[in-house]
Amino acid sequence: MSDGFFVVDLPSDLTPGVVVEVTGSEAHHMAVVRRLAVGENVTLTNGQGHGVHGVVSEASKSRVKVEVAESFVAAPDQPVVTVFQALPKQDRGELAVDLMTEAGVSDITPWRAARSQVSWSGERGLKAHDKWVQAAREASKQARRFWVPNVSDALSPGDVVAASGESDVLIIMHEKATTPIFQAVIPSQGRVGIIIGPEGGLTDEEVAGFEAVGGKTYSMGSTVLRTSTAGAIAVTQVRLLAHLRAQDQDGEGR
Repeated sequence: MSDGFFVVDLPSDLTPGVVVEVTGSEAHHMAVVRRLAVGENVTLTNGQGHGVHGVVSEASKSRVKVEVAESFVAAPDQPVVTVFQALPKQDRGELAVDLMTEAGVSDITPWRAARSQVSWSGERGLKAHDKWVQAAREASKQARRFWVPNVSDALSPGDVVAASGESDVLIIMHEKATTPIFQAVIPSQGRVGIIIGPEGGLTDEEVAGFEAVGGKTYSMGSTVLRTSTAGAIAVTQVRLLAHLRAQDQDGEGR
C-alpha cells in the first residue's frame, strides 16, 4: 500500500523536524478510515503546490501529528488546461469533476448551456458548487496531486465565451466535428481551454460564439460520449499531445 496522501492547511515555512497538527475531518480520515499508526509515512499538501513528506508521531480520532522529514513545492502542470463544463443533470457533474481531476485538469469552469437541464441559483447552486469543490479535492487525493483544480462559479453563456477566449488554444468538443483531436496543435506551455457541452449537445449559436473567439471543433471518434466522461477523455488527449510536443522540443534542442 502506498503512503497516505492528504490535503490539509500547511504553514508556509516548514523545515525538517517541525510537527504539523491535523484536526477535523482529515484527521478522522487519517486515523479512523486509513487507520494510520505512529511511525507510518504520509504525504501532506495544501493543494496549491506546497507539500511535505513526514512520519506520524501521534494519532487519535480527532488529532494527528506529523513530523516533517522533507518540505517542497511542486510546479503546476503545463500547459494549464481549463475545462468549461456545461452543467449536467443529477450527480453527473461530480462524476465529471472526479474523472477530469484524475486525468490532470488544472481548472474547471461550470457554465449554463442552452440545453443544460439544471441551473445553479440560490442555496441550491451553492450546495452544487461545494459538491464539485469537494469532488475535486477527493479526486486529487486519489491521484496524489499537489495542485487541487480550482472550480469557478457557474458562468452564463456570454461570460463563458469571453472567458474561454483567453485561452491560447481553444478546443470545442463536438460530435459533428470532422477533425480528430489528435490533429490539434497543443503547446507545451500556456493555456488550453476545452469546451464540453451538455447532454443535448451544443447549439449552432454556441459553437459559433466559441469559434468567434478562436475555438476550433474536434472529434474524439465515431461514438458520442456522455458529458460526464467527455471532459476527462479530452484532458487525457490534451495532456498526451502536450507531452509529445515537449519531447519534440527537447529533441530539437539537443
